[in-house]
Amino acid sequence: MTDQELQQLVERISRQSFGKPFRHKAVFNGRLRTTGGRYYLQDHHIDINPRMLSVFGEATLEGVIKHELVHYHLHLAGQSGQHRTRAFKQLLRAVGGLRYAPRQPEQAKPVKYLVYRCEKCGQVYRRRRRINTQKFVCGKCHGRLIFQNSVVQ
Repeated sequence: MTDQELQQLVERISRQSFGKPFRHKAVFNGRLRTTGGRYYLQDHHIDINPRMLSVFGEATLEGVIKHELVHYHLHLAGQSGQHRTRAFKQLLRAVGGLRYAPRQPEQAKPVKYLVYRCEKCGQVYRRRRRINTQKFVCGKCHGRLIFQNSVVQ
């Protein structure tokens, strides 16, 4: 879907669900990571995360658009468009918008652990950060810690 097609979709949803026209700009913004969309109070344009369409489908995209249009129409009507207000929640429920954007599938980053072993009792410690073995000792027996290896999981 292009920005122009998104613009037409937002205008159509605004007319059908809210009965009011959308007279500003709606574009895809690939820099959005954790949110589905964003409404800008200064110039009234809307940014939409393109992953809402590519990963979650058209139904989710419409729910996010309705959410942002609730912000838009409440703000233009002179009301508070904040999530916690009763007017926002009621209008969002009435038009069937999404309250929250779905979670993005996390890119599985391997986690690196450093493994230390106690010289005395053999207790194993897995840590993400380095331990100063000159300063810290085993919590069980106060023996000396020895670095074993790095493990990636």
